[in-house]
Amino acid sequence: MKTKVNEISIKYQGNFKISQAPKITSSVSAAELLFVTWNKDQIGLQECFKIMLLNNANRVKGIFEVSTGGITGTLVDLRILFAVVLKSLAVNLIISHNHPSGTLKPSEADKRLTEKIKKAGELLDIKILDHLILTPDGDYFSFADEGIL
Repeated sequence: MKTKVNEISIKYQGNFKISQAPKITSSVSAAELLFVTWNKDQIGLQECFKIMLLNNANRVKGIFEVSTGGITGTLVDLRILFAVVLKSLAVNLIISHNHPSGTLKPSEADKRLTEKIKKAGELLDIKILDHLILTPDGDYFSFADEGIL
């Protein structure tokens, strides 16, 4: 009997020069970029978790939606998150999610997830620069700015 296996192909496709990509210099620049790319029809309805993939110069390689959930939470599978990070060859990462309620205070679950992602990133030499919580009205909370990253 002949053994068969699937072939795995990895592809990263960009449509512009990285020198033209936005450069993240602060939580403000990251939050502004995330907010303009967020689906405005859903930001106030259900939680969504996204990652901003950055190169070593903190230029944005892309933004990826990891999960969409319910009104008060969304599940994040770290294997999927880091599969995308590794596939894109990102070295820095900004994680983000929205709070449809408009509350800026991170929950204990938000803090635990942040720590879990940070530890996994350390094993892979991928730096988590920030975790941003966005609200429907454009406000944000930065874990890095508040010293809890």
